[in-house]
Amino acid sequence: MRKCCFWGLLFIAFGFAWRVTAEHNPRTERISGSAGDVLEDDPVGKLKVYVYELPSKYNKKILQKDPRCLSHMFAAEIYMHRFLLSSPVRTLNPEEADWFYTPIYATCDLTPTGLPLPFKSPRMLRSAIQLISSSWPYWNRTEGADHFFVVPHDFGACFHYQEEKAIERGILPILRRATLVQTFGQQNHVCLKEGSITIPPYAPPQKMQARHIPPETPRSIFVYFRGLFYDVNNDPEGGYYARGARAAVWENFKNNPLFDISTDHPTTYYEDMQRSIFCLCPLGWAPWSPRLVEAVVFGCIPVIIADDIVLPFADAIPWEEIGVFVAEEDVPKLDTILTSIPPEVILRKQRLLANPYMKRAMLFPQPALPGDAFHQILNGLARKLPHKKSVYLKPGEKILNWTAGPVGDLKPW
Repeated sequence: MRKCCFWGLLFIAFGFAWRVTAEHNPRTERISGSAGDVLEDDPVGKLKVYVYELPSKYNKKILQKDPRCLSHMFAAEIYMHRFLLSSPVRTLNPEEADWFYTPIYATCDLTPTGLPLPFKSPRMLRSAIQLISSSWPYWNRTEGADHFFVVPHDFGACFHYQEEKAIERGILPILRRATLVQTFGQQNHVCLKEGSITIPPYAPPQKMQARHIPPETPRSIFVYFRGLFYDVNNDPEGGYYARGARAAVWENFKNNPLFDISTDHPTTYYEDMQRSIFCLCPLGWAPWSPRLVEAVVFGCIPVIIADDIVLPFADAIPWEEIGVFVAEEDVPKLDTILTSIPPEVILRKQRLLANPYMKRAMLFPQPALPGDAFHQILNGLARKLPHKKSVYLKPGEKILNWTAGPVGDLKPW
């Protein structure tokens, strides 16, 4: 009882301080210096992209069979294709291209319950690369070093949703010279190659836009989270899912009045995030989730619980300034960590999150907007130019091993 009353009084005091200070601070704040410049950069004129025209079996026909892929968190591969087709960076002359893009919807293979199956993806990618390497000369001159692929699976181009098996597989061998644009990001991990561009997962912009509430609405929830704490079906003994971090959140704070946490997913989920000061963004099977996007868009300070995570567009978005990082082993101290943050620090994070460019960088809107995730990807590609001379192979030179990898990946698609 004493602990409950203590936290309640602390929350009331904090809420009072927050309201008083907020009245004397501007609503938004621009990131100063190079990060702000990068966030608002315009890639047009800095690169040219050639889009391979593939048979529709690699993209459009797959989507026609299952339109659910348009709203799945892996949908960035579809929207990136659509964006590039009408983008001013697109060139129809491959001889002047800086980058080559192969439009493959490799994640659009969903179970009846909407779970993505990555098992066909390696064969599909091998098939497409065999096609472009035999129909155009550009792959062969670099073995893909000036090509990029969008691979938004749980563990990127390792193509498995379980980390142990993803590590065992490793990145698909024929993609090891290409630039990978992927949601997965973790330092010193075999599924994140050097030079990859880490992007946010897809979250439906129109759906979130329709659920905005008045910005003056008080943030009366201190800590908010909705989602699994245990994955009984896939981790019946517990401890492996989320490396135990989510279980620790539940066990330590399920009865703490400052923590509004549950497995229920209410219809007011988006509104609740806009009423919250902190939104927990713990790892699950992979270190990332759409909660990170939702937190930024709704101005809720993301509390990132995923050791060694590599966050989207880290050269443009100052995550240390807008978020709170908590080590997985420190989850039991989460209440102390968050209540110890001074109100003025929280207010600055909120002002930075209120910057429209900050929100836009996390989204794939239709139509595209300046500074959105599409443009951040292009900025990332532009910053990798010019290509080093070493990426171009000598006549007859081969680096990649086309027969490497699991036997199942070598079967025709």
